[in-house]
Amino acid sequence: MKNIIVSGATGQTGSYMCEHLLEDEDNFVIATTRRTSQAILGNLKKCIGNPRFKMIDMDLCDPHSIREVIKNELPDYFLNFGASAFVPDSWKSPALCMQVNTISLIHILEAIKDYAPKCKVYSSGSSEQWGNVEYSPQDENHPHKPRSIYGVSKSASEMVSKVYRESYDISVYHAICYNHESPRRQKHYVTRKITNEVARIKSEFDSGRGAIKKINPLKIGNILAKRDWSHAKDFAKGIWNLVNNGDANKRYVFSNNSVYSVKEFIEICFEKIGISLQWWLPTENRYLNNEELEKLSEKDLVNIQAVDKAMNILVEIDPQFFRPAEVSLLHGDSSLARKELGWRPEYSFEDLVNEMMENDLKSYE
Repeated sequence: MKNIIVSGATGQTGSYMCEHLLEDEDNFVIATTRRTSQAILGNLKKCIGNPRFKMIDMDLCDPHSIREVIKNELPDYFLNFGASAFVPDSWKSPALCMQVNTISLIHILEAIKDYAPKCKVYSSGSSEQWGNVEYSPQDENHPHKPRSIYGVSKSASEMVSKVYRESYDISVYHAICYNHESPRRQKHYVTRKITNEVARIKSEFDSGRGAIKKINPLKIGNILAKRDWSHAKDFAKGIWNLVNNGDANKRYVFSNNSVYSVKEFIEICFEKIGISLQWWLPTENRYLNNEELEKLSEKDLVNIQAVDKAMNILVEIDPQFFRPAEVSLLHGDSSLARKELGWRPEYSFEDLVNEMMENDLKSYE
């Protein structure tokens, strides 16, 4: 029986990982959570009650807590999904972001070194490490150029992993994960915010409220930012494959190898509810085509709206959601993971959007 600690288990990727691990009867899963994470225990409802699953408290900001858990559980694997992962928060609380994402990893690896030196450790990386990208698509050879403290924290975590791997012969794996989403994503993240708000707008139309009063629009930031989106469930499977079959000395990229803008994500979601959006510039009283939109600066973007055929304003650009330093394009090349690990995402971008939309539409029924 393999003891596997999963930190951040109530989050989307951590919870999918717990489910995936429990499919193997040789695995015993120890899910660690903070007391403040109890509100999203619903992500673990398929795991709770399984005799090979237990939950314990562990705070990544408390080194004593980390050491006690590792000392008592003696894990064979430590899969670290606990993080301050909402990128905009890294500007509001930069020191906390570094504490949770990087300093905690040092405490984890110190405890592993002292109590469970044969344990395999996974440290989550991010495409935000690339930041201001030099080329597209980005593969495992792209240099670190982060543009947020979140990206810095992930780059630092990769360096910490390398030091402990080379200094103490600890098997520490650090993969570069591009954007991964699911119905379990919290609603303040842009993709889940979009699907939830589009579902809400549909419910207002269906109830007749849209004919009575103005629809409260989706408010969003930079719609021109482009990302490579995958399903978190695919990444959970890929990461477990990595720590069992990959080379800890190599950097692997997990991505769908496709890129869509936030604008396209929004348009696809509205198409799912039968609404074709048009982008409207009220200051000039005219519609904008895609080519014109692509040329707009952030300053100009705040003036546009998305409307339906009846000129209901359904999307507004709100400058409060712009980042201080934007990453305009992240497009992954996961060829190495596909070749050496035999990994391939099962969900397409369209599959992901469909699942998220269906989930949120049900919540408004």
